[in-house]
Amino acid sequence: MSGNWDKEVDVLVVGSGAGGMLSALVAAKNHADVLIVEKEALWGGTSATSGAGIWIPASDQAAEAGFHDKVEDAFTYVRALSADNVPDANIRAYVENAARMLRWMGANTPLEYHAFPYPDDHAENPGGSPTGYRTHMPLPLDGRALGDDVRTLRFASPAASLFGYLNWHFDETYLLLFRGPGWFTHLAKSLLRYWLDWPFRFTSRKDRRLTLGNALAGGLRLALKEAGVPLWLKSPLEGLVEEEGKVTGALVRHQGKLLRIGARKGVVLAAGGFDKNQAMRDEHAPLYPKALYSGGTGGNTGDAIRAGQELGAGTMNMQSAWAAPVFYVPGEDRGRLCTIERALPGCMMVSQSGMRYLNEAASYHIVGQQMARREREQGDASPSWFVFDHTYRHSYPVGPVYPLVPDWAQNGMVKTILKKGRTIAELARAMGVDAVTLEATVSRFNQHAAKGEDPDFHRGDAAYDRMYGDPRVSPNPCLRPLDKGPFYAIPIYPGDIGTNGGLTTDARARVLGADGKPIPGLYAIGNSAASAMGESYPGAGVTIGPALTFGYIAAQDMTGSNAE
Repeated sequence: MSGNWDKEVDVLVVGSGAGGMLSALVAAKNHADVLIVEKEALWGGTSATSGAGIWIPASDQAAEAGFHDKVEDAFTYVRALSADNVPDANIRAYVENAARMLRWMGANTPLEYHAFPYPDDHAENPGGSPTGYRTHMPLPLDGRALGDDVRTLRFASPAASLFGYLNWHFDETYLLLFRGPGWFTHLAKSLLRYWLDWPFRFTSRKDRRLTLGNALAGGLRLALKEAGVPLWLKSPLEGLVEEEGKVTGALVRHQGKLLRIGARKGVVLAAGGFDKNQAMRDEHAPLYPKALYSGGTGGNTGDAIRAGQELGAGTMNMQSAWAAPVFYVPGEDRGRLCTIERALPGCMMVSQSGMRYLNEAASYHIVGQQMARREREQGDASPSWFVFDHTYRHSYPVGPVYPLVPDWAQNGMVKTILKKGRTIAELARAMGVDAVTLEATVSRFNQHAAKGEDPDFHRGDAAYDRMYGDPRVSPNPCLRPLDKGPFYAIPIYPGDIGTNGGLTTDARARVLGADGKPIPGLYAIGNSAASAMGESYPGAGVTIGPALTFGYIAAQDMTGSNAE
């Protein structure tokens, strides 16, 4: 390797999302000199804004919860769902190393993950788990230990916080949503804790109780600080350095200077996908054309993917994304993922023609795909309309609309998209939808919902559907007639939480050239790499779970020989 470097390390990690930070930590624990570079002013990537769920088959945590999973079942399940061009070896690398990665992360970071009874998205398929316990969620962390670094941690998603600032754990969401015993006291205490965080409260609106994606990112950052791993912000990748067929470093702009950074053992590309690059979306992802509706962060512009391509790296499944229905509030920089709302009783989704066309309670990936395909084929699904009645409006949140906040007090931009009518016909006129069609759709839905049935789309039949339903409603927790006015509607769009096509990699996370051979010194993980899931979404956490697992694999491949 040439000595003409401004800085030289063993391992250079590009991107500060969960996969990149874990990869850096594993390498550092294996006695490597590591540097993380992040193009944006905030660290944590899209991981910090996520729910932080990770899909981990056959974990210790699942066994403790009484679910004795089998790796072979997980392989069978994922293999049948994943794209044909994804090698068996990549899927096996994931399902065989995921629990090992989680065990390592638990031993080397302050993070504590618990297995959750969250059914697989296709739980009825061979190898699927209708009881769950493959999806794992992190417990909250005290962010005060981060010191000033908490100020540059990316904010949680608005969909994962209350009032745009109060962080919530997954279980707390259910407590508030269904107003379980003690919900008001818990809310009051949480607000009091937040506002009494002095003197920090006078300088930032950040919640230093870290939950979900903030907990995951914060826990990894704390471990990196302890290990002495530097993280450079505002330091974009501008190219890779290749010498004699091997990647030996990268060009990084830092503090206004273009630096040549040498990487003796390798470069890990962990900079996300291209969800915010409109030109790349137009070229590769015609089903999901709108960058604005993506829930990814603004830095996800495909820089790492393009840098790999410039060296001759292959790509795969570039048309694919982690699909999702999203609410979009004008003026915001991304869509808000719609997860729970669709499964709750007293709502439906209709096209611009006023007709239902899907099972609203299916997984967000399935619903997002169906919306995108309908828009491509019939042109009436972007936006679709999320329709609900008075009872629903005052029982549950709907994206940016809170149940305890009256219509007149909603955010100004929210009021521009929230439609209202005393009758279904009046609502239809406000939506710009044919009133006769919408009335007929609601009437048919109500007739069957009263009996807990949905013969058209089978909402509430699957284990996944019922997980998000209201347990207080029977016989089907996902179904109730829309029968109490006034009636409401809000537009909902086919969006995504990131692209998942990217650089082609092998089972060791090594980037492959167009000839199918590894490019020495170059690794890619997370959404910078083509997902082992293909275009499928087996269960909650199959974005971050593989990112962490292949980050672990990449670091061990580069530095495992250094380990004690």
